[in-house]
Formats: sequence, structure tokens, C-alpha cells
Amino acid sequence: MSFGNWKPTVVVQGILWILYGLLLQPEPGTATLPLLMDSVIQALAELEQKAPATEAGHSTAAWLLSAQGSGTHSPLYHFLLEGKSLNTTELDPPSLSPELRGLMGEVARHSVQDGKEYGVVLAPDGSTVAVEPLLAGLWAGLQGHRIVNLSLESTATPPDAGVTFLDLGPTSPGLSDASPDVTSADVRAVSPNVSTKDLDVGATSPEVRPGSPDVQASSPDTKAKLPTAVDSLLVVTLARDLGLNFLQGPQTWNHSGLGTEGCWDQLSVPRTFTLLDPEASPLTTAFLNGALDGALLGDYLSRTPEPQPPLSHLLSQYYGAGVAGDPGFRSNFRRHNGAALTSAPSLTQQVWGALILLQRLEPAHPHLQGMSQEELAQVATHATKEFTEAFLGCPAIHPRCRWGAAPYQGRPTLLKLPLGFLYVHHTYLPAPPCTSFESCAADMRSMQRFHQQTRGWADIGYSFVVGSDGYVYEGRGWHWVGAHTLGHNSRGFGVALIGNYTAVLPSEAALRAVRDELPRCAIRAGLLRPDYALLGHRQLVPTECPGDLLFNLLRTWPHFDKNVKPRTARRASSRSKRRPPPTILLSTDLQ
Repeated sequence: MSFGNWKPTVVVQGILWILYGLLLQPEPGTATLPLLMDSVIQALAELEQKAPATEAGHSTAAWLLSAQGSGTHSPLYHFLLEGKSLNTTELDPPSLSPELRGLMGEVARHSVQDGKEYGVVLAPDGSTVAVEPLLAGLWAGLQGHRIVNLSLESTATPPDAGVTFLDLGPTSPGLSDASPDVTSADVRAVSPNVSTKDLDVGATSPEVRPGSPDVQASSPDTKAKLPTAVDSLLVVTLARDLGLNFLQGPQTWNHSGLGTEGCWDQLSVPRTFTLLDPEASPLTTAFLNGALDGALLGDYLSRTPEPQPPLSHLLSQYYGAGVAGDPGFRSNFRRHNGAALTSAPSLTQQVWGALILLQRLEPAHPHLQGMSQEELAQVATHATKEFTEAFLGCPAIHPRCRWGAAPYQGRPTLLKLPLGFLYVHHTYLPAPPCTSFESCAADMRSMQRFHQQTRGWADIGYSFVVGSDGYVYEGRGWHWVGAHTLGHNSRGFGVALIGNYTAVLPSEAALRAVRDELPRCAIRAGLLRPDYALLGHRQLVPTECPGDLLFNLLRTWPHFDKNVKPRTARRASSRSKRRPPPTILLSTDLQ
């Protein structure tokens, strides 16, 4: 199909209409395809081939509103994804193959039940993605960033605070001041059957970015201005679910179960996803991945002039080499890009606004009845803080099961936390930096085999390993004593960057993970002391690790301990520099 024949306002909306039809009328037990993002893209491509022959003008949201009694989404979700026109007729979706139809019916709903997560797929970058918030973001983006303006009279409003409007629109990478052109509408008595005509809904221009300089909801003790608008894209992907997850009370704010990872039964043909924490909240890593992907791609679609690319093409790029040839705009870097999408104060207002709108659309909601605006503001503040600090601000770590780790041999020794040191290594061999999940996971398995089978160690030596693909790979992790820095393994975490950094430097994303994200999150979790010292391997063990160029860079980092002088490396005789057998990839700079 050529882009010239692609009619996004007709075809793409029809395709998403079909996908949401499968969401509301799934066929459980019929999926035989592996739960892979590639399978979802295959389904989209098949729909795109058939969609031009179908009737046009049918939107996802209009179909959702016609499917009463499904109970899949709240009236808020229906309302924000409603099409411009409700005068649509029933449309029989073009038939998918039974396998693809079964797949889409299975993955279109996200849920967490009995320690298992449903509605998720494995992406090519090794991450697990919830499909439902991804599709919601795509649809909201195709509609354009819609402003739903709220005229709210509340005693929580400061007496001298006039009506202020949140300025919402395409958001990457920064924020701008509020738009003076936005008007408001009264939603204080909205019923669940409300449509867009009951509120003031307007599309923003591409120059408008979300956020308001007047937002002061960074502290629960601060009287913040009430939000006067919500962005449908951010609400249906992130804000609504963040708010609802933290509605149960302050006791959940520090133990929210946010961002729990899990393991697939197998990576080649994944079918079952089991969470590592059986008490996890629905806001798992997979859900937040899908929500961020939906928000980022929705933002992109809202700013892309026609002809927009087919969705299968867009997703292939995003979960591949990068959208429109930009390697920085792909799923590997969703957290970094998500942090640039909106600021914490702006997201706080979005979460608060979503709860306000939900309170009016669902007055009988059990968790929202009787809640004051001050209480909603506190929920929004803490939800945003937890999301931005514990998820966006942390590196994406692939658990051991994701890269195919062999079992630990023996009984691991627990670390006494928090630790006071972070030891930086390079692997030396494998020498080339890994830039894909496939190659990084293979390097991890190769290093573990060498450490266990040749060195006779219990496991891979490092605590964590950093690839050049945007991910950190769990080695012995936060709790087990490693085998990375002889004589010091129980005192610090050993973090290695895959590659030889004698004459070149790692990627900026890899450096950022070691310098900023990993230690910051470890400190927040009580695993690393705030006054920790950062050392290169050569400062404690006679070795050239972590490579001359990387070590010289480490010396400029804030926590580097310059008082520990490097030890002289034993060159020709050093066991750490032996050339490996040609059939084995080694990680050699260890003990």
C-alpha cells in the first residue's frame, strides 16, 4: 500500500474501531499466535490492507459508546475517546485470520489476576507492553490533543486565584505558558451519558505544549490552583490510572507496587506472563510501558501532517530502529522520552483533573465519594511523585529471566544494605557494545556461562550490566554478594558496561544509567548510601579496567573518590587479560 493512497482520517480510525471491537467482544481461548508485538503489528498490517474497502468514517470511540453494558471502561474513558460525530452506522469489521483475531481479542484488555498479567506482549527490545493503553494513546493522538476545559467552583480555590487554564498540546520536549485562547465549560453535573457537546472540547495547535507555570501542586501542603483543563491523551494513557491507583490512602503511597516486572514462560513463543510480585498493583512495568508508548506515539501522530504513516509502519519503526529514522525515538528510550513529554507539576494537574472529571462523570464511584479537592490534590501529587521518581527517573532493568539466565549455583550470600560503594567495570570481552536486546541478552548468557563453567563461580559476577541498547541487565542484583571486585564484593555493587572502553566511550544512554539513574534509584530505595563513593575497578585491583578513556571520564563524576589511587595493572601475566578461546565470549575484568 502506498502512502499516497493512505487516508488516515478514514482508514486509521476504522482500524482502531475494529481493534476496540475486538476489545469489547474478545474470543477467549482462540489465540494461537505468540504474544509478541510483531504479531500485533501483523494484525494491524492485515487490517490496513482490508480497511480501504470498508465503509469509512467510523471512529473507535463512537463504537465504544454504542457497545453499552460492556463495562470495560469507565464513562471517563468513553467520553474522552468519543468521536466528533455519533451519527454512525454499524460496520462489520473486515475479517482477520482466526489466529490474528484471537490474538487481538486476547491482548486488547489489560488486567492483573492471581499473579498473572494479561493483555501484554513481548516487544523486540525485550520489554513487555500492555496493548490497551497503547491503542488508547494512538486513538487520542489521531483525534489531536483535545482540551476538555473544566469550570470548577470549589472552596479549595484560593480567593485570589482567578480562572487559569492548563495549556495542553503536543509536548515533546518542553513546556510553555498557558494559552489565553482556551475557554471553559461547566461539568459539575455531568451524567455518565455525557457527550462532547456538553463540554468545551478544542484541539490545540502544534505550538502549544502542556503545563502551566502557575502549578504549585508539588507539595500536599501547598494550596494549588484547581486544574481547569485536561488533555485527553495524557488522561487515557497515564493520568486516570495513576490517580485511581493512589486513591486508597496514604498507606499505599510509599508501597504502591508501581512498576512491577515479570517473567514470560518462554521468550521464543511467549504465552504466559507471571509477575515477580504477586501483590503488584495494575500499574505494572508493562502497563506503564504501554501507557508511555501510547502517549509518545499519540503525541507524534497529533503533530504529524497528513499523509500520516500506516499504524503498522509506525509501530514497526518505534519498536525497531526508530521513528522516521530517529534512533532516539524508539521504545528502548521510552522513559527518557517520557520524562521530556511533560513536567511533574503538569502531570500532577493532569492526574488531579482526571480525578475531578471522573468524580463528575461517576458520582457514585466508591473511592471518590466525599473526597475534597484538597484530598484529590494530595493523591495527584503523590501519584506523580512516585511515577516520576520510581519509574521515569529509574533505568529500565531487564530481570534475569528476560535474558535467559541459568540458575544460581549454590546458596547466595545476602548483602548488608545499604552499601557505600559503586564499582565501575567494562567487560573488555565482549568488546563490541551491544545495541540490541538480542545481542545484549546473548552477551549476558555468554558471560554467565564463562563465569560458571570456566571460572567455577556461582553466577555471573556483576551486580548489573549496562548495554548500549538503553537497558540495564540484572546480574546478581541488589541483594546478593557478587564476584566483581576482589576483596570488596560485599561492600559495593559492581556495574559493568558491555564493551572495551580503552579508546572509546560508551553511549550517552549507558553513561547516564551508571552516573545518574541507577545510583539515584538505589538511594531512593535504601540500597545505596547517599554519600556513596564511586570507584573504577583499577583503583582496587591491579587491572586496566574500566579502560583508560572511561576511567578518565569517571574522574569527573560527582561521587568519584579521587583519594583512592589506581593500582598498577599486571599486563602480560595478568589472568584478567588472557585472550579467550576463539569459541567463547568472555567478560574478563573481574576479580
